[in-house]
Amino acid sequence: MSAETVEAWLLAHEPAIRGSLFLGGLLLFGAMERWFPRRPLTRPRLRRQAANLGLVVLNTLALRLLVPAAAVGTAVLAEERGWGLFAAVDWPRGLELILGVLLLDLAIYGQHVLFHAVPALWRLHAMHHADPDIDVTTGPRFHPLEILLSMGIKLGLVVALGAPAVAVLLFEALLGVLPLFNHSNLRLPRGVDRWLRLVVVTPDMHRVHHSIDPRETRSNFGFNVPWWDRLLGTWRDQPALGHAGMTIGLPEHQGGDPQSIRWMLAFPLRRPPTDRGPRAPA
Repeated sequence: MSAETVEAWLLAHEPAIRGSLFLGGLLLFGAMERWFPRRPLTRPRLRRQAANLGLVVLNTLALRLLVPAAAVGTAVLAEERGWGLFAAVDWPRGLELILGVLLLDLAIYGQHVLFHAVPALWRLHAMHHADPDIDVTTGPRFHPLEILLSMGIKLGLVVALGAPAVAVLLFEALLGVLPLFNHSNLRLPRGVDRWLRLVVVTPDMHRVHHSIDPRETRSNFGFNVPWWDRLLGTWRDQPALGHAGMTIGLPEHQGGDPQSIRWMLAFPLRRPPTDRGPRAPA
């Protein structure tokens, strides 16, 4: 089977591939965090998870309705029309795929930093951080307006880069499943975590980013690979109080109960959350 045939098959089955990976990751990491929990949860599990997953369904419907082509469809169009940076150079296909995935991941890192730095954007993104616990369902917990805005930014990046559509598909698949892993309440053996965090963001790495301590929230912005935080000065190895002692969430919402879809949708209308703009870790 030729590489072209494989690429065509992947693109033809893109929704099924991404959906299967997301559902499989949700079930796998959800089971693993129950078997090997890193921290005790502070709120009732089922109510939190039902609300978080209900928001995922709402976001999926909004994207399908308002942005039916999405990133992969836009990448197919850009590739056919010869748009973007990749159309202007003649690189080996394998290199194009690797560079496409890495450049998109770097861009998403930058977008994440931006959503912390700009007050209006932080007001949307802070709903993700308002979860008082962190587990596999926290990964896709984002406000619909942030999801739509992020998709608009992503579509612009896809057109500007002109990366192969298969590279965009691979990136989208990774972005769908790896945040489920690195948001999970999963205890990895120390040696496994030490080696794994050289190539992907692990739960212990990303959990630091959800700390109530603003110095820690301003670190570890990566979603898929850990290299951008290390290279760009936003890396923090461990929380100051340890993973068992750290507090998750935002100080404004520790005493409340931010566990309903209505509460999450209304979040941007509430009092602006405490600044969590990016600064170099102390």
